[in-house]
Amino acid sequence: MTGIETPHEPNQTAQPRKWQRSRRSGRGRSIPFDRKPSATYAALDLGTNNCRLLVAKPSRNGLRVVDAFSRIVRLGEGLGSSDRLCDDAVHRTLQALKICKEKIEANGVTRSRLIATEACRGAINGMEFVGQVKDHLGLDLEIVDRQAEAFLAVAGCASLVDGRARSCIVFDIGGGSTEIAWLDGYKAGNQVDPNAHIRAWDSLDAGVVTLAERYGGHDVSNGQYEAMVAEIMQKLSGFAAEAQDAEKAPFFHLLGTSGTVTTLGGIYLGLEKYDRRRVDGLWMSSRDMSDITQRLQSMSYAERAANACIGQERADLVLAGCAILDAIRKTFPTPFLRIADRGLREGILMKMMREDGVWRQGVRS
Repeated sequence: MTGIETPHEPNQTAQPRKWQRSRRSGRGRSIPFDRKPSATYAALDLGTNNCRLLVAKPSRNGLRVVDAFSRIVRLGEGLGSSDRLCDDAVHRTLQALKICKEKIEANGVTRSRLIATEACRGAINGMEFVGQVKDHLGLDLEIVDRQAEAFLAVAGCASLVDGRARSCIVFDIGGGSTEIAWLDGYKAGNQVDPNAHIRAWDSLDAGVVTLAERYGGHDVSNGQYEAMVAEIMQKLSGFAAEAQDAEKAPFFHLLGTSGTVTTLGGIYLGLEKYDRRRVDGLWMSSRDMSDITQRLQSMSYAERAANACIGQERADLVLAGCAILDAIRKTFPTPFLRIADRGLREGILMKMMREDGVWRQGVRS
């Protein structure tokens, strides 16, 4: 499987029993590997809520992570009622980006791509902020459009699509937007660009931060929750019409990447501390997902904040994320969903490595 070595392979233990299959031995196809030993890549994803950096080297199985950083900065704080990035949010983000710069330099990165998404796209001072980052830190931040964001999200987690699935809906619930794509007929491999198999895609102008600011995040009534679900289902209607045949294919399933789905995976496993190695690649049934979502709805804000997989920084956002997830699940009902703790950063890294030709065509040994 094309993957992320960090250092364990994606979780397979919760794979749907009826889908389980024996695994072949390592004999057969050998993939020669061609890269300069010094090649080190960095990808930064600056979203509405988080600032994330990943530093990695190519490996035979995909990429090997050598350093990482993630911090909640809430760059898009207040954008639901204003059209400007506020001074406090800019200050928090610059502090996080300073750490990212130090890590990039310390690891001797030879190629990087640093992207900003919805908060910078939507703010009238987004380009001004990009200039500040350049002036203060010397970092070249790129504001990507909605299609680029959707395609990078797919590229980052497509390796977790079940090998027999002829169709899959991939989604990324962000802070200010939600990306969703219909991936059709994709077979994982370092040489294969999953974006070539995207049949339809959309980017919804709603994420966990924007919904929570409009509907509330501390105390959310059943009526408010259902209103959020209904709004997202309406926004999904155009994409749903384009992807109406997706669920007819064999082994169709959902593949989600975001803080929302990874949080639910951690709660499902009963983790006392979030563990990416156990959550990335985890399969969950629709019934288990519904049970956990309903449990979160019944919790108070304080109870959500006390949960080790949520914490105070996400306690006011998690129900908005659950509402977006429920809207996707109602639009595309399926017995199983797979969770990816990987996304834009991994997509950026794989794309750069593929462009640089670090993997060559496999030959039989």
